[in-house]
Amino acid sequence: MKKEIFKFSVIVFFFLAAFFLPFDSFTAAGAVREALLMLQKYARHHLLWTLVPSFFIAGAITVFINKQAVMKYFGAAAKKIVSYPVAAVSGTVLSVCSCTILPIVAGIYKSGAGLGPAIAFLYAGPAINVLAIILTARVLGFHIGLARAAGAIFFSIIIGLIMHALFMKEEKERMEGRAGSGGEVQDEKRSGLKSVIFFFFLMGILVSSSWLGPGLVPFTLVALLVFVTKKWFEKEEITRWLASTWGFEKQILPLLFIGVAAAGLLLGRPGYEGIIPSSWIESLVGGNSLGANLFASVAGAFMYFATITEVPILEGLMGAGMGDGPALALLLAGPALSLPNMLVISTILGVKKAVSYILLVIFISTIGGLLYGVVI
Repeated sequence: MKKEIFKFSVIVFFFLAAFFLPFDSFTAAGAVREALLMLQKYARHHLLWTLVPSFFIAGAITVFINKQAVMKYFGAAAKKIVSYPVAAVSGTVLSVCSCTILPIVAGIYKSGAGLGPAIAFLYAGPAINVLAIILTARVLGFHIGLARAAGAIFFSIIIGLIMHALFMKEEKERMEGRAGSGGEVQDEKRSGLKSVIFFFFLMGILVSSSWLGPGLVPFTLVALLVFVTKKWFEKEEITRWLASTWGFEKQILPLLFIGVAAAGLLLGRPGYEGIIPSSWIESLVGGNSLGANLFASVAGAFMYFATITEVPILEGLMGAGMGDGPALALLLAGPALSLPNMLVISTILGVKKAVSYILLVIFISTIGGLLYGVVI
């Protein structure tokens, strides 16, 4: 019944869009063009060399990482003083956006990570990679760069702890169910060093291609990865890895494409207009009022930022009069969320947990921006 309702809702949505949207107007035509161009940009610059490696990493985590190791550091029963800080800073070496990090989060969550640590990693990961922090400090100022790094780490732990408290009962049942089923078959056939080397090549492909773009280093790493995979892994293991990777792809990619196109339609690419004029946003985020910080958090939550593109966008908005507090609020909410990110999180965690996470990010980003604006 739910599937039929969903299908009917989709049909109604497209009917209403076709009936009411003024496609012949300049604004609407430009917004449709922005949606298609943003989707094309995402496919060209992010899909092959950032998102695809993330899917392979997620599949490998699910199949090859020992469940006990995940439970030790990220499980619900792990010591919070260890699991939350580790989760909060684990994204430092990555260069991922709010969408690229999703397959990795799905992988560790499916492997037995507790909700709190998984959320901490989900929130902090896109915000605290070294390149993003350095660029923020150099372009927007040292203070806002420092505030971004400290805020992302601190608030990720706070949000993770709150999510754990809100869904403690459900998480306990999930962990008990995993213990009863035994979870995924885990790899015990290789030495720890071989597993480290294998994941080093996987992570190296993601990091180098994200920072440097496609080139000699990614292709070299791909060749090395293929070599060690054939040498150290059995055919059945590789099949399970590829099946797990494909499972994440078919779950996440369709929603990401829909979300990216919708973000382009509504907000446009940086420097271009969507249905919502950028002047409206600029006029609403001046000063340091509660409303300005809240609007910046909400706008940042729904916008899609490719890795580090939030910095030049913020530079332009601050030059147009955006306050320091709202700027930080957008930096705290933007990398952690986006419209496509929201759609996928709901399939990974469930709608109730996804909505709770989204509201917490917006609320805490607003408070963080407001406090920063007062201090500065």
